[in-house]
Amino acid sequence: MTEVTKELMLFSGRSNKALAEDIADILNVKLSRVKITTFANGEIFARYKQSVRGCDLFIIQSVSNFEGGSVNDALMELLIMCDAAKRASSHFITAVITNFGYSRQDKKSAAREPITAKLVADMLTAAGVDRVITIDLHQGQIQGFFDIPVNHLTALPIFANYFNNMKLDNVVVVSPDVGRAKAAKKFSELLGCELAIMHKSRPAHNESEISNVIGDVAGKTCIINDDIIDTGGSIVAGVQALKLAGAGDVYVCATHALLSGPAIGRLQDADIKEVVLCDTVPVPPEIFNGKFKKVSVAPLLSQAISNVFYNTSVSELFDPDFAL
Repeated sequence: MTEVTKELMLFSGRSNKALAEDIADILNVKLSRVKITTFANGEIFARYKQSVRGCDLFIIQSVSNFEGGSVNDALMELLIMCDAAKRASSHFITAVITNFGYSRQDKKSAAREPITAKLVADMLTAAGVDRVITIDLHQGQIQGFFDIPVNHLTALPIFANYFNNMKLDNVVVVSPDVGRAKAAKKFSELLGCELAIMHKSRPAHNESEISNVIGDVAGKTCIINDDIIDTGGSIVAGVQALKLAGAGDVYVCATHALLSGPAIGRLQDADIKEVVLCDTVPVPPEIFNGKFKKVSVAPLLSQAISNVFYNTSVSELFDPDFAL
């Protein structure tokens, strides 16, 4: 009787193929072939160009805007790829979602609002996803929206390694709001420094006001850590508040660089020493000169994919305590 061994197959959607290629290089595999096209009316089509029967598929996609498509195109493309894989008798489908779109709509803040993060989770499950690997969800409880395994990674050790290598003096980690305080505490432990918290209110979507800085930042090097930079309004307001409180140099780091609308210009003009960004979403490469710096999540994601495929632990990859 012929012995059957499972085969790892790595596929990429169109939203962040550069990151997928980096992951494939680290894993020493080639991206498997899939044809993805958009019809004249905007509908998306996907067809695997090789057999996936009985294989373990890892589909890498950032649910975000990309050149030639919107966040909604990226989400629909991922769903279609998963459905095609399921109907082609693949063994196990893992969606490697480098940016989980709609994650900020994780609860009802007012009457008659949706919980879109839960809707996306339901859609992924219905499309045939067996497991999700993702990084720095806006809120950790989104994992509970799924009835399938979710491996929730974090970029905090990547940022900690970057700033530890800089050997900055008199550092304080700053949480941009109360909701980010727990992650900021972990980050401060990785850096071995103090913690400060800003109190933020939102009078409207994509608008923010910093009303108070809790903690001593006077004369200190501040590192603001956030999961997402969208229009940059919150970050710029935070930097201004820190400077008014007497802060020294201010650094910013964020996992998901959405950089919508005026974000790049705002960050360039702000009194920020460096803006350190991950490559979970496609970012114009030309911005990475001067104050913008890039760190890659490809090693982290490739290790997670390898561990999942070979059924070994991924705990050290999603819990910063393992890096202390």
